[in-house]
Amino acid sequence: MLAPLVDVKQMREARMEARLAAETKRKHDDAPFMRGIHHLALCTDDIKKTTEFYVRVLGMPLIHAMKVPAGLGTGTGNRGNPPYERVRHYFYDMGNDSTLAFFEIPKGKEPAANRNAIGAMQHCAFVVTPERFRDIENRLREHGIPYIGPLVQLPGLDGIYFMDPNGIRLEFACQAADGGDPHVIEGCIQTKAQASEELRTLAGVDEAWLAEMTGAMPR
Repeated sequence: MLAPLVDVKQMREARMEARLAAETKRKHDDAPFMRGIHHLALCTDDIKKTTEFYVRVLGMPLIHAMKVPAGLGTGTGNRGNPPYERVRHYFYDMGNDSTLAFFEIPKGKEPAANRNAIGAMQHCAFVVTPERFRDIENRLREHGIPYIGPLVQLPGLDGIYFMDPNGIRLEFACQAADGGDPHVIEGCIQTKAQASEELRTLAGVDEAWLAEMTGAMPR
């Protein structure tokens, strides 16, 4: 359990300052700024079971079903796709104009992932409103899906953890105070002093490095 970040008044002030700092930095740098996730690509060896889970249980509509064009798996056109030809590649709407995608790997061709391995995905957390948070807990219960939670993750942030059919650990995260308009960054942001307390435990850091790394944080 993490220590409280800031009180309500401080958090509101921090949110305002963070927004202004981030906007000022973007204008100053004149650099592209990411809008969020277009798609998160994962792997399964059973696309039918996966589709049923995400559509029926989690309520993520299937929006695109395809096979990867020939030559992109083992041919010269491979750009990092799974090294198999014509694999299925399905996309699901996970909300806020972002998608979740799965490649179907031929059964028995690849080992199951260790989510705690370096470079692996430990879990994927989806942000939801309080209404959706209650709905997903009911859906998991109705479908007999074991889950852990709700648990307090940070002050004001609750989470429910469960596994999909592929052994991928998922979380639904809810900032109840935000109601139907969640603000993830504002709910998580620390002050420079709070972050620096932890950052100073790293080897080989100095004040210039700390100032650079905490540049987007409020004082």
